[in-house]
Amino acid sequence: MVGVYIAIALGCLVVGAGAATGITILVQKNKLGKANAQASKLVSDAQNEAKNIKKEAMLEAKEEILKLKTESDEEIKNRRNEIQRQENRLFQREESLDKKEESLDKKLEQIEKEKSSLDDEFKKIELANKDLENERNKISKELEKIAGLSKDEAKKQLVDSIVDDAKKEAGNIVRDIEEKAKEEGEKKARDIVTLAIQKCATDQTSEVTVTAVNLPNDEMKGRIIGREGRNIRAIENATGVDLIVDDTPEAVILSSFDPIRREVARLTLEKLINDGRIHPARVEEIVEKVKKDIEGTIKEAGENAIFEAGIFNMHPELVKVLGRLKYRTSYGQNVLKHSLETCHIAGLLAGEIGANVNIAKRGGLLHDIGKALDFEMEGSHVQIGVELTKKYKESEEVIHCIEAHHGDVPFHSIEAILVQVADAISSSRPGARRESLDAYVKRLEKLEEIANSFKGVASSFAIQAGREIRIAVKPEEVDDGAMVLLAKDIARKIESELEYPGTIKVNVIRETRATDVAQ
Repeated sequence: MVGVYIAIALGCLVVGAGAATGITILVQKNKLGKANAQASKLVSDAQNEAKNIKKEAMLEAKEEILKLKTESDEEIKNRRNEIQRQENRLFQREESLDKKEESLDKKLEQIEKEKSSLDDEFKKIELANKDLENERNKISKELEKIAGLSKDEAKKQLVDSIVDDAKKEAGNIVRDIEEKAKEEGEKKARDIVTLAIQKCATDQTSEVTVTAVNLPNDEMKGRIIGREGRNIRAIENATGVDLIVDDTPEAVILSSFDPIRREVARLTLEKLINDGRIHPARVEEIVEKVKKDIEGTIKEAGENAIFEAGIFNMHPELVKVLGRLKYRTSYGQNVLKHSLETCHIAGLLAGEIGANVNIAKRGGLLHDIGKALDFEMEGSHVQIGVELTKKYKESEEVIHCIEAHHGDVPFHSIEAILVQVADAISSSRPGARRESLDAYVKRLEKLEEIANSFKGVASSFAIQAGREIRIAVKPEEVDDGAMVLLAKDIARKIESELEYPGTIKVNVIRETRATDVAQ
């Protein structure tokens, strides 16, 4: 039974396996059919899509071709229009050239006609020139006969006349150039000097060697003299000043070459008069007190001077000596004010030409410092000034300015020259100094005498205090060109023979007058 069952089981297994195989085959066939159907559908879809893409590509290609054709047609049309325009322009230009050619042909014909007529005119002119030349020769011969001169002689006279005219013209040109240069130079110099004088314009004192002291009444003279003259002797001994009591009403005179002593004596006498107590002991007390006050005033004057000049780092002792110049005068000119003026002018000149302004100003301020001690020390004020500045360690450049400002030594620097120039300007400007009446008159007479010594001078007049001389010349002897040379010669002779402060202007005047009477 078991075998049967096993056989049955095996049979069932075989039948099941066969059925399973058949079923599997059927399933696979169904899948394959579906796959084939799906593949057919995909192929069909792809073919349809390809047809659509091909149609779209064909349409796009047709549109692009149409567009390119339209653009090319437009471009061809534009080019044809441009070519047409160029052809029109060329045609117009050709027409214009044709017209110009016709015009030029006409002008050439006209020029040919004018040329032929000009040739005829030239022939006529040549004939006329020949006739004129013949006439000129005839006239020249007639003139030679009338004038009694040959052609060469007449030519020589003409050349001489032209040379004289050229000389006169050259003289006039030289005169104009010199006048213009002088005007510009004088204007520039006046500007500089005026600026300097404006900066330091000062009143000039006129003390010389005496000072007057006013008294309240004539009875005070007796008190000043004292019993047996003891008071006046005490004053003279203490101050070193001569006290002159004369008939001058209500005044006594102080006389001394030392201005500081005179100032001490003046202040002492004024204090004694105000105090009322006048006796030898009181005199000595007041003199000592005044001397101390004067020393303070001198120091203050020196300090003010260097402050005004803008100069610093100067030795204190040198500042004191500088302050002493406040009481010193030269030809009526206060020396301290003159030194300040020289300092400013020298500084301005140095600034104008690019020199060392500090050295020029310092040299100008100290150039006359020797005059503060020339009553106490031997030697000229230049030597004393050099010794002082060396002693108090001034620079070599400043010392040279002092040493050379009167030309005692050769100039080694431009600043030294500027100090000398500034000194001359300050000393010689109008109102700066006084001179005696006799010397003044003699100088004017000498000035006129020099001018009158020249040939052709009719008269001369010294004016403006001798700073200008006006010379009238004889017009028949001195022409306009010779006036320039005459002015130069007179100026040179004045420079060589006459001593004078500042400059003298030589003004030559020529005038021709013609007078007649109508009857």
